[in-house]
Amino acid sequence: MSEASSDDKTEDPTAKKLSNAREDGQVARSSELPAAVIVIGSLTILLMSGGWLVSRMAQIFANGFVFDRTTIDKPLLLPAHFGDQLLSSFITVMPIMVFTLIAAIVASGVTGGYLFSLGAVAPKGSKLSLINGLKRIFGTHALVELGKAILKFTLVSSVLWWSLSNNMDSLIQMGQMGLEPALTAAAVMIMKSTLWVALSLAVIAMIDVPYQKYAFMKQMRMTKQEVKDEYKQMEGSPEVKAQIRRRQREMANSRMMARIKDADVVITNPEHFAVALEYDPTGDGAPVMVAKGSDHMAKLIREEAKAHGVYLFEAAPLARAIYFTTEVEQQVPEDLYHAVAQVIAYVFSLEAASPMNPPQAKPRVKVPPSMQFNPDGSKLEKAGAKA
Repeated sequence: MSEASSDDKTEDPTAKKLSNAREDGQVARSSELPAAVIVIGSLTILLMSGGWLVSRMAQIFANGFVFDRTTIDKPLLLPAHFGDQLLSSFITVMPIMVFTLIAAIVASGVTGGYLFSLGAVAPKGSKLSLINGLKRIFGTHALVELGKAILKFTLVSSVLWWSLSNNMDSLIQMGQMGLEPALTAAAVMIMKSTLWVALSLAVIAMIDVPYQKYAFMKQMRMTKQEVKDEYKQMEGSPEVKAQIRRRQREMANSRMMARIKDADVVITNPEHFAVALEYDPTGDGAPVMVAKGSDHMAKLIREEAKAHGVYLFEAAPLARAIYFTTEVEQQVPEDLYHAVAQVIAYVFSLEAASPMNPPQAKPRVKVPPSMQFNPDGSKLEKAGAKA
C-alpha cells in the first residue's frame, strides 16, 4: 500500500508518535540558533574583556617577531619560539572558546532537547531508495534550506560589505599606524562588523526556530486512520490497560471522597471497613451509600468524615454487610433497611438534641443472618449478631 498523501494527514501527531520519532532521532532542530548564539557569545566576551584581550594579542603577535641573539644564531630554535607564542595565544582565547562551546551546547538543546539516538544512524532501506533520495534533494525541506542559505549568505555579505565601506578610511590609515594601534583599530572594526553579523544571524534564528517547529509538526501529522489504528494498538497493550484502570480507580476514588462531606453517617468495622451513607428524609428512597473502603481506604474515609464533622458509628456486622452487598451511589438492600434506619435515626437525634430534647439511646443494631459476612467476604450463616 502506498504511503498516505500529505493532504490526508490532517490530525496532530499523538504523544506516542512524537515519542517514537524522538527515539529515532527526529526532533525539531534549528541550526541557525546555535550559530547566532556562538557569534553573540563570542562578541559578548570580547566586549567584556575590554582592551585587555586586544592588547594581549598584540603583545603576543609582536613578541613573535622579536628574536634574541641565541634564536638568530640557532634557527632550529624558531619552531619552539613560535610554538610558545601560539600556546600563549591559545591560553588567551581559551575563555572565549569555552564560553562559545557551552553556549552552543545550551542553544542546541533549546529547540529539540539533548538527544542521543542510535535510530538516527541505523541503516534503513528508505535511505537507500533512489526515489526517497530525490525527494530529499528536491523536496520542500531542501528548497527551504537552500533559500535560507542564500538569504544568510546575502544578508551577511551585505552587512560585511556595508561595514567595510564605512570603514575604508580607517583601513587606509592603519598602514601608517604602529603595530599595537593598528591591531586595536582592526579589533574595533572587527567587533563592529561582528555585531552587525550577530544581529543578522539573530534575525534569521528568530525566523528559523518557529519555522522548524512548525515544519516538524507538519511532517509528523497523521491520517485519521493512523490515529485510530494507534489507539486500538495502545488499547490492547496490557500496560496501557493497567494504566487506564489505575486512572479510572483514582478518578472514582476522588469523586467518592468528595461525596463524604454529604454523608449523614459513616458506619465502621471499626478499622477494616467503612461505609458512608446519605439519606434524604424529604424523599421516598432508601439511604444511599456514597463511599466505601477497606483497610487504608477505610482509614481515609474515617479521616475525611472527621474533617467534615460526619458522625462515625461503629457496627462491624452492618459495615461488612453494606460493604459486600452495595455499590457506590446505590441504595442499601431492603434486608438492611431496619438496621440502617436505627443508625440514621440515632444520628439525627444527636443533631437535634438539646437540654430539653435529649438524644436517643445508642441502638444495638442487629443484622439478618442472610446479610452477615466474614471479613474476607464469605457468608456467615449463624444467628443474628449484635454490634
